[in-house]
Amino acid sequence: MVFLSLNKTLTIGNLTMIGKLKSLLLVSTAMLSVNTMANTTYTIDPTHTSVIATWNHFGFSNPTAAFSDVSGSITYDADKPSASTISVSIPVKTVDTFVPKLTDEFMAEAYFDVSTYPTATFESTKVTSTGENTYDVAGRLTIKGTTKLVVFKATLNGKGPHPMTQKAAIGFDASTTIKRSDFGIDQYVPNVSDEVTLTITTEAQAK
Repeated sequence: MVFLSLNKTLTIGNLTMIGKLKSLLLVSTAMLSVNTMANTTYTIDPTHTSVIATWNHFGFSNPTAAFSDVSGSITYDADKPSASTISVSIPVKTVDTFVPKLTDEFMAEAYFDVSTYPTATFESTKVTSTGENTYDVAGRLTIKGTTKLVVFKATLNGKGPHPMTQKAAIGFDASTTIKRSDFGIDQYVPNVSDEVTLTITTEAQAK
């Protein structure tokens, strides 16, 4: 009788321990799920991303040039924005000024020198929340082999399941103003403005 009672006690104890282990496992899984959702890495969709450069021409107009086939990644942490990172690569050869002659000039050595410097990049170094869905994204912008620190003003456009792929998706707009002469592109300054505004709109999806 004592043996049976002891055995029964051990069995109940084992079941209790198993129950606690299951509960602990469920809690750990839930915490992992929350952390994964809070900090997600998204791949930039080049078909829904564009970079636009805008400058002033002799005080009369504000022409634009577009860059396409942009690639990169965005790691976004909604709970801790400072843990977010952005990496963007822009193939300069995709530039389109909508004026064929000017586009050809942009490819040449005096401008982007695409044959020597085919890619422009941006790597974030710090992300700071500035309001509801707005951020300052500081980082290193490299154009024509020269790297400068810049700050993009970014706005979170939306975040959630993509209606077509059902994958987690995110979208941002961001802009900054640079001096092109800082990057060795100073033709016709100041008649054609030294200041150039860079605007990016991007859509990205989790893997």
